[in-house]
Amino acid sequence: MLDRARRSLLAWAAVCLALFVLLGVAATHGWAPLPDLDSVGRDAAHVTVHHTGLRHLLRSVEIVFGFYGILAMTVVLVALLARKHPRPAVYSAGVVLTTVVVRWLLVWAFDRRRPPWQVHHAVLDSNSFPSGHAATTAALGGVIAVVVGLLVRRRGVRRAAYTLIGVVVVGVGLDRVFLGRHYPTDVVGGVLLALGLVLLGLVVYSPLPRSHAIKAEPLLELGPRGTRLAVVLNPVKVESVGQFQAIVSQMASEAGWDEPTWHLTTVDDPGTGMARAAQAEGAELVLVCGGDGTVREVCAALAGSGIPVGIVPAGTGNLLARNLSVPLYIRAAIDVALTGQDRAVDLVEVSGDNMPDTHFMVMAGMGFDAAIMGNVNEDIKKRIGWLAYVLSALKSLMFPTMRLEISVDDGEFTKHRARTVVVGNVGYLQAGMPLLPDARIDDGLLDVVLLNPRRFLSWLPLAVRILGKRSRTDELVNRMTGRSIVVRASHDTPRELDGDTIEPGRELRMTCIHGRLLVRVPR
Repeated sequence: MLDRARRSLLAWAAVCLALFVLLGVAATHGWAPLPDLDSVGRDAAHVTVHHTGLRHLLRSVEIVFGFYGILAMTVVLVALLARKHPRPAVYSAGVVLTTVVVRWLLVWAFDRRRPPWQVHHAVLDSNSFPSGHAATTAALGGVIAVVVGLLVRRRGVRRAAYTLIGVVVVGVGLDRVFLGRHYPTDVVGGVLLALGLVLLGLVVYSPLPRSHAIKAEPLLELGPRGTRLAVVLNPVKVESVGQFQAIVSQMASEAGWDEPTWHLTTVDDPGTGMARAAQAEGAELVLVCGGDGTVREVCAALAGSGIPVGIVPAGTGNLLARNLSVPLYIRAAIDVALTGQDRAVDLVEVSGDNMPDTHFMVMAGMGFDAAIMGNVNEDIKKRIGWLAYVLSALKSLMFPTMRLEISVDDGEFTKHRARTVVVGNVGYLQAGMPLLPDARIDDGLLDVVLLNPRRFLSWLPLAVRILGKRSRTDELVNRMTGRSIVVRASHDTPRELDGDTIEPGRELRMTCIHGRLLVRVPR
């Protein structure tokens, strides 16, 4: 819906509002067959009169979705959106308030009296068409549907939200009929009015975010600005490749870039070959859309090339994007990639037994954290996202303690015991957990943390210390920093790079390459 042309949205809004006016005229003048349809409300109200429990339930719905209830829900929605998504917040408030005002004016214009069969409890004597409860509930449901379509990526979650919205709107409509407060045509009219105003609102004020660069200072141009753009896309990470391509092409054109060339990753090549092909064809900016694994492959291939990488996060963790303040909303991320500023960040070379030499951008781990990645159920991950990692973590809490040796900057090896060791180029995990709060992606250093809760209950004080960013080190939490890190385990242990599991082994050798890669970040 949000990608439709304004002319199309305006046409659909006009259809809804025209049907509303036609229904209002027909209902108030008694055009057949509407009187017969409206008489169904008498039978529904008769059922309510003889069922006390149903009457109390309907009265509760009437109160919750009355004017003050809808107003409170709208305030909560706007408050939740205002900080990070101001335009959807303004759109939501505008549509709901407009619906309230327009409905109030129209109810007097049509001047239709209430049904004579109202259930005798809090009987209303105001005019009836269109239903205020139906209109405001449908308007709030409509703007929530727009927000869900705008911000929620997972199709299953969106479908569940749309279904719930539909059930609520239908339920409130039935409530008005079974209490005898409105004729069925009043309810249908209220929904048509709301739908028309929701669509008209999209025409008048688009909730799509504006470019973050509009109010930013112009970037300093050190030379002629190129316009050749390439996109590396993991096709399984977007719902529609064609729709994603259309969005990028439109936004690229608006930002002054040429029509992008496209490179889709495969199972056999998760991004390296595509990045090198983009470099060979002379791309002056490469957008990569995928999870942390795809991003890692593209960044490693373009390291040292001087070609900036724009990250469009489409995975589950998206840790690199989070730590670079790249927005997770796809349109906003594309905007940052096209109009943001370049930042030189570190890349980490890594090698070890049973693995080829490679790189990582975010972090490497051995032990408990790698076991979490390896034990994640992919089907559950597709349904609930990063919460699947939480479930996997609960299963792996008592991963066996490892005996480790660690060398920092080619120094002597020191012996340790830990359930997990993480070497990070960035500091924050999902949900903003500050596992390595002092880590910086552009300081030329690697930060190491060893966690060793001896008992199940030891995880609680460990979590408190991590969330509190406490710097004290001991056997429970130990920290180190250096340009090169070597970790050796006494036996084969699960390992991971940027959230992707690799072959279990006993050693990881890591070296930070300072300022090796250019990445687009917000201005």
